[in-house]
Amino acid sequence: VQLQASGGGLVQPGGSLRLSCAASRRTVSDCAVGWFRQAPGNEREFVAAISRSGGTTLHADSVKGRVTVSRDNAKNTVYLQMNNLKPEDTAVYYCAAQRTILTVGPPASASAYSSWGQGTQVTVSS
Repeated sequence: VQLQASGGGLVQPGGSLRLSCAASRRTVSDCAVGWFRQAPGNEREFVAAISRSGGTTLHADSVKGRVTVSRDNAKNTVYLQMNNLKPEDTAVYYCAAQRTILTVGPPASASAYSSWGQGTQVTVSS
């Protein structure tokens, strides 16, 4: 599956952004999808993930309550709604997909994902 992340940009602290991860070449409906981010000088870190059905979601403690992951399998797209953004949220955001069986929850480890998008820059600054 080929993934394209979009929706990043420059936003002031307290603002919101919705990132999209559009899949092509094949359906993503049988995949768990994760969002990760990487700031300059830092390792890639987990942000959120959603199971193939959308019934199970995971969020990192650093974004819990501010970020929501969701999916629309009919549109072959996964979303990351980010509210009350902080300067420390500044990073390149990546989406990743991994085929899973229906009963398995979404992985939080980057090593569990085999397909990655190219990333979209999010900058939170006044």
